[in-house]
Amino acid sequence: METVLPYANLFLLGTLMTIRLALGALALGLVLGLLGATAKLSQDPLARALAEIYTRIVRGIPELLVVLLIYFGSAVALTRLAELLGFDRYVELSPYVAGVLALGLMFGAYATEVFRGAILAVPKGQIEAARAYGMGPWLTFRRITLPQVWRLALPGLGNLFLVLMKDTALVSVIGLGEIMWVSKIGAENTKNAIAFYFVASLIYLALTVVTMRGQFHLEAWANRGLPRDTR
Repeated sequence: METVLPYANLFLLGTLMTIRLALGALALGLVLGLLGATAKLSQDPLARALAEIYTRIVRGIPELLVVLLIYFGSAVALTRLAELLGFDRYVELSPYVAGVLALGLMFGAYATEVFRGAILAVPKGQIEAARAYGMGPWLTFRRITLPQVWRLALPGLGNLFLVLMKDTALVSVIGLGEIMWVSKIGAENTKNAIAFYFVASLIYLALTVVTMRGQFHLEAWANRGLPRDTR
């Protein structure tokens, strides 16, 4: 393990980058998931079709391919756009931004189904009662549906975030300095791959344990005041 010690600072920076990447993708994915679920349950056929296309395409493509398509595809699109605007230069997204977009798109596609199931699980009687009190659709969604959706969706979203945390390793292929990238560089420089990948696995395991504890406390907070199932 002595070969790993000189890379301790890089591992720390890589861990912080992994957390930043996961949280950025989580924020984007939650927004996309909620919008996708709302679109799938709407009365607008175009919105339903667009949401269905989004979830089917993203869930049907390997995660690594999504990362590569976003990173290299956006570079081609942005460069062409720059040429149309009269700028003769190569334009690309930073690996961090591309990683957040790719992972956020993937998280959002799966979160769409989690949110959709949670929305459908809200008792219809409560929605009808809110409308009887004169609440409009948006006010009913914000004050009645959404608070319960978060509680019902938390277990599924927590599991998706655990997967997202590990999927951050895929972004190492486009040069982002997260945990796997640091491990790869250290393994190539020292020819001691086992030590570096073992340390990386311990870091991912620690992040997973912390995430699971956080999920447990969030679920307990969201379910406060509700009767406990003692069976």
